[in-house]
Amino acid sequence: MKFNATPLQDAFVIEMEPRGDERGFFARAYCENEFREAGLVSQYAQVNNSLSVTKGTLRGMHYQLPPAAEVKLVRCLRGALYDVIADMRPDSPSYGKWFGVELTEDNRKMLYVPRGFAHGFITLRENTEAFYMVSDAYMPGGERGLRYNDPHLSIEWPIAPEVISEKDQNWPLFDPEFHAVEQLRGIR
Repeated sequence: MKFNATPLQDAFVIEMEPRGDERGFFARAYCENEFREAGLVSQYAQVNNSLSVTKGTLRGMHYQLPPAAEVKLVRCLRGALYDVIADMRPDSPSYGKWFGVELTEDNRKMLYVPRGFAHGFITLRENTEAFYMVSDAYMPGGERGLRYNDPHLSIEWPIAPEVISEKDQNWPLFDPEFHAVEQLRGIR
């Protein structure tokens, strides 16, 4: 696997290294040893799978507070999505900045989302399926989110959203107290 650093501290785009022959190819999508050697979280508590039937479905921007702050490893199994992360850690050099990458069934790239990052995506094709490993179990009381169009982040989505849940439409605009950024200080 190739671990490609992003402009945001501690976040990576990961590429598989397929070995092919006349049958097709074989590649590791995850290896505990390689993740550990790269200094990344290598243990995951749950695996999530989402299907978005409509192009332009936006999910996010979500994160969890400690003690359930989570690392995510996101991959697109079918279709295509634009995956976005935003660094919410106030002591990070990339605090308040965002990064986006296209994950598709064809490029097979994955996005490593560190603890303390908000995460979301918009689907670029109908029937897009995302698969993500998560380091910690969901804790409802620790959930936070930002609106996809929050001016604090100014995310440039590649297409206009067509479908957004009521919950995601109604997250408050950035507020350091509500978003509890001080609780994210020093986490990785």
